[in-house]
Amino acid sequence: MRSIVLKFGGPAIASTERIQEVANIAIAKKELGYHVVVVTAAMGRTAKELAKTVREISDEASKREMDVLLSTSSQLSSALFAIALQEAGHDAVSLTGWQAGVQTDAKHFHARIDDIDVRRMQEHMKQGQIVVVAGEQGINAAHDITTLGKGGAETTAVAIAAALEAERVDIYTNVDGVYTADPRYIEKARKLMEISYDEMLELSHLGSHILHPRAVELAKKFKIPVIIRSSVDEIDGTLLKEEVVMEKNLIVRGVAYESDVIRLTIGYDTYSTASLADMFAILAENRINVDIIVQAIIEGVKPSVSFTILKEEFADALRVLEDSKLSLGFSFADFEIGLAKVSIIGSGMASNPGVAARMFDRLRREDIAVKMVSTSEIKVSVVVPQDEMIRAANALHDEFNLAEDILENS
Repeated sequence: MRSIVLKFGGPAIASTERIQEVANIAIAKKELGYHVVVVTAAMGRTAKELAKTVREISDEASKREMDVLLSTSSQLSSALFAIALQEAGHDAVSLTGWQAGVQTDAKHFHARIDDIDVRRMQEHMKQGQIVVVAGEQGINAAHDITTLGKGGAETTAVAIAAALEAERVDIYTNVDGVYTADPRYIEKARKLMEISYDEMLELSHLGSHILHPRAVELAKKFKIPVIIRSSVDEIDGTLLKEEVVMEKNLIVRGVAYESDVIRLTIGYDTYSTASLADMFAILAENRINVDIIVQAIIEGVKPSVSFTILKEEFADALRVLEDSKLSLGFSFADFEIGLAKVSIIGSGMASNPGVAARMFDRLRREDIAVKMVSTSEIKVSVVVPQDEMIRAANALHDEFNLAEDILENS
């Protein structure tokens, strides 16, 4: 029998009433003849409430114990989901991450999935049960509970789908698909019916919070079709797959942006003491994500390297760098706040030169300063002042005619 994985999180399971409503979605899939696995994220604000409770006891609780505690938030939603299914007359069972066979590395808070033993899930499905898995968690080789961090539930859903060789993954969210830009701030943003793995991966890395990059990477690796759809309205979502039909040959397919970007600059007395490999290796070991990197080596000027990180990782980055200052050999560290990153994305950019020139020209005409630039085959990102972020995104959405269908159909 075919199997399908459904992921619910955020507003979809924010209350018991909502859980009862979206449980009908899983029932409908079951009645279509699918084996159904549901993956739940934390329910509402439970994780934040648990963290607040911990702070009443300790400011330095161990990461191991925090993982044990925070894992209960998605266990709560999975158990309630299973109870809702049972109350509706359908056989269901909830499983924790470790019961579902999710095996991870030992990194607490940011664990990575190493393997999934699907035998227990398969046994439940053979008995006709809907399996409800607590997302965002697993167990390491020492049999300690771990949590996966941001995007853990959708990453779990895609990983389970790959292990089960499921037909696809349906991600139920508070939006009805992937848009050319955030429709809350870009007036003429429109929904894409299809998007490629590579385009979605860039969008996810560049500020779109619909799907976590780890989930997209897994979907791409195992070629798992993913549909991003609304948990409220029964309408077509956006299909994530390997290749898509280009809409009217649009070179750029989306605009993304991310606020609260910080530029860190590390300076050296001499070029001989500068070791980029060592510095970025230490940051990577501490799972601090570095984005745009610019190195400056000019005769007569002390060498430096600048890179961007997100606001929430700033304190950790400074701590790691300061702890390693002697071994890394840098002389000073400086930073600039109040920045944002705005990006254009499209697989058609690889074979169409001049896209970056159009982007820079439009921003120049809008009198928006560009402080850093990063490019790849299918994206161009710029760092701009944060108070210009939305204006820049709207200008670029207009420049590359991303509202074309809306204009033609109006």
